[in-house]
Amino acid sequence: MRTKKEKAPEANERTVGRIARNRMRIAWMYYVEGLTQSEIADSLGIGRVTVIRNINEAIKQHEVRIWITGHVAECIELEKELKDAFDLDEAVVVPEPSLSSHTSKVIGAAAGMYVTDQLRDNSSVGVGWGQTLHESLQTLAQKQLSNVEVVSLLGGIVQARRFNPAEFAWQFANIIDADCYLLTAPAIVDSARTKQALIEKCGLSDVIDKAAKLDMALLSVGNMLSSATSFRMGYLTEEDRKSLVEKGAVGDLLCNYFDLDGKIVKHPVNERVVSVPVDSIKAAKKRVMVSGGMDKIDALLGGMKLVNCNVLVTNEAAAQELLKRAAQK
Repeated sequence: MRTKKEKAPEANERTVGRIARNRMRIAWMYYVEGLTQSEIADSLGIGRVTVIRNINEAIKQHEVRIWITGHVAECIELEKELKDAFDLDEAVVVPEPSLSSHTSKVIGAAAGMYVTDQLRDNSSVGVGWGQTLHESLQTLAQKQLSNVEVVSLLGGIVQARRFNPAEFAWQFANIIDADCYLLTAPAIVDSARTKQALIEKCGLSDVIDKAAKLDMALLSVGNMLSSATSFRMGYLTEEDRKSLVEKGAVGDLLCNYFDLDGKIVKHPVNERVVSVPVDSIKAAKKRVMVSGGMDKIDALLGGMKLVNCNVLVTNEAAAQELLKRAAQK
């Protein structure tokens, strides 16, 4: 027998439904009717803070998507110059955010819109990981597609839960209703022998084979600062970081550490990374690099060479610095 304090499942469902309907009503009034937050609060008899919270939640739940179709003239010119300087097929440059802390957010938003436009039936997308790619989920839109596969290009990161490669790949696939294939192993294991055993005996070779036939690879690079995710979360030690820098590493792509010339550095860490081979990624038709910020210029330059990037999504200041470095060379 149910006690008085217990709620029937039907009652819980009604409550959840009512909250969702109220949230959508607020979002409609704000985005479609053009009412201010204060006007919505007065109309519904609620606080302005409640209005803001519901608007933010609607975006988070992908019930509202903000889509920018216009272009800033300066960014268009930078895109043309980037294509010429780095032999790119496409370049997307976003206006510089008012706060540098928003750089990953605005680049990721542009990436989500770009990928949405590029997705087609009967295609496969390989995805990396990181904060910038995670932000792309905010603008990645649902599409009526068939036979689309999403392949995670890196094993799992236990500590970095928010930006875990497996979690990102799963969310990405869920939004576009695609099949998802994961490298079900840690991103970095204890030895090259363990890595080989996982690939040969634990079914990872099937996923790696799928990644050799990608239509698009969605990638990002990390820098060598101690604040980078791999180091900040303790997945690699400070000793690892310093020794990688001594070997000439300027950044990583899927935890593969490379130098300014786009060459994988000779270091034990690179032998223990469970990721799709870089050569397989280079075979993808579209190799999309999604990164920016002044602290990633060297990483971008090396990473673009590493995978022979042919699509770049970055911010205005990074684009200007990349062009400056290209002109100096």
